[in-house]
Amino acid sequence: MFRSLRARLVLVMMLLILLLMAVMFAFLVASVSTYHLTAFAEQMTGAFSPDFVGDLRSAADGQNALSEMKEILRAHSWLLGIDNQQRNFYILDARTGDLLERSDSEKSTVPELTPAIATVLADNTVTDISRRITAEYMDAAVPITGASGAYIVYIKDTKDSQKDLIDQLVPIIVNVMLVGLLLAVVLSLILSKAITNPLERLTHGAQRMADGTFTEGLTVQSDDELGVLTHTFNNMARELQQTLEEIGSERDKLGTLFQHLTDGVASFARDGTPIQANPAAERLLGLPLSQITSYGQVLGNVAPLFEVLSLKESPRFVQRDCEMGGKRLLVSLAPFGRETTEGVMAVLHDVTKQHRLDELRREFVSNVSHELRTPLTNIRSYAETLLDTDDLPPETACSFTQVILSETERMNRLVRDLLTLSRLDFDKMDWHFTRFQLDNMLRGVHEAMRLEAERLSHTLMFIYEASPISLMGDRERLEQVVVNLLSNALKYTPSGGRISVTADKTDGEVRIIVHDNGIGIPKKDLPRLFERFYRVDKARSRRSGGTGLGLSIAREIVEGHHGTIRVDSIPDQGTTVTVTLPEEQPV
Repeated sequence: MFRSLRARLVLVMMLLILLLMAVMFAFLVASVSTYHLTAFAEQMTGAFSPDFVGDLRSAADGQNALSEMKEILRAHSWLLGIDNQQRNFYILDARTGDLLERSDSEKSTVPELTPAIATVLADNTVTDISRRITAEYMDAAVPITGASGAYIVYIKDTKDSQKDLIDQLVPIIVNVMLVGLLLAVVLSLILSKAITNPLERLTHGAQRMADGTFTEGLTVQSDDELGVLTHTFNNMARELQQTLEEIGSERDKLGTLFQHLTDGVASFARDGTPIQANPAAERLLGLPLSQITSYGQVLGNVAPLFEVLSLKESPRFVQRDCEMGGKRLLVSLAPFGRETTEGVMAVLHDVTKQHRLDELRREFVSNVSHELRTPLTNIRSYAETLLDTDDLPPETACSFTQVILSETERMNRLVRDLLTLSRLDFDKMDWHFTRFQLDNMLRGVHEAMRLEAERLSHTLMFIYEASPISLMGDRERLEQVVVNLLSNALKYTPSGGRISVTADKTDGEVRIIVHDNGIGIPKKDLPRLFERFYRVDKARSRRSGGTGLGLSIAREIVEGHHGTIRVDSIPDQGTTVTVTLPEEQPV
């Protein structure tokens, strides 16, 4: 019925008039009520002056208190506005609230217990004059105390004059409302016609645009707001045509981007059938789109999420991990659709490397904690013994001190190695590349390691080429690599073993080969040798004082020289570590 703009304008104008009349009526009623209530309060406050209340209290001291008080109140009826119809006075017992006297003759009627009476009954020193605008009456209660007893003078007004005035206002307001409604209908029809005619032309133009016709512009017939709207509509049509052309171009760009995204993107309908997938998604899922029959086929462990999402009216975004073809994927699911969920869009991100890095980080923190906890426990134990034992023999105390120093040095080596790895990781290592003679550096290492080899009854041999080998590199760091490799060979070779270090040069590359005939390394442990804190024999490594970081540091230093390091080993036969370095460092 009210679908047309004209009908709605008429309805709005009529409702506006009704609303204004209702507000006016409410305002008038409230004003009348407030006026009468204020006038009553002012009249009662003026009437019950100290002199008048004093006269009432004097009458209450006499033998005929009630009759004298009644006479005084009747004598002041003009001041109190008593008319025995709309407004009356009552004399009540201040202890029980019983009616004792009244201005009219109907003594059988007892006034109800109003809030004003209840207030004075509770406290005989308080006067209560009504200011309750919503009450059906106006009243005032004044306590009077005399020798013959305590009384309450109660004045009550029924508000009949106020109600009569409001009844006279109603017909006036109704007549004004009817005239306003008639004017509203006429004015709204005139206004709606002036507005709807140009809008109808705009509607026809919009329909032509919906059919794909943008060339026919609308005629501007006025300079008012509707004329401006028509002119804006013509501009919008031209802009829309240009925008559609740009959208077509952007769609082609997005299609190209979709095809070449490194993250996989796949969409599935409500029934689970695939809609679209880019090459990255097919690669991560291991299946082409033509061979995917449902989302459960490729995302089985996150499939229940599809039902949850598809039944939700409000769009959500959920992420879950899943295993797929040996890869760890982060799957982000989001429903799509305008009014209802039409399907789910899945974004696949390969987080295998990140997951592995997280595992390495947790393992690294655990290993560092363990490596520090053991020497700290030993230091604390020996230190507490030294402090708590007064008669400890000097030899034992010296032994305990040596243990504390040894454990401190062990932690110092660990922290030093960790700092070295940190500098290497963040590329903050201070490299000092110079040209030096490799054979001279190896002779220095031989002299440094000779005593340790003799202590373990090992034979330590160095094999050089006839001509000196010149190398560009950081001599101190490469010396650290050789020392680490030799230390491992000495530790893991049984007493009486043979350890050799060979250096040669070929085709612009220098090789350093450390070979031993020790216990060897199992094949399953070879791929993890260069992981930080990884040990083949953890108990033996810790007893020998190793930190598990030597090979990691060695690899980082070698790779910092653009070289490679390889480990070949056979259990119970020996291990060979080959370090290959370029003779010249790339610029």
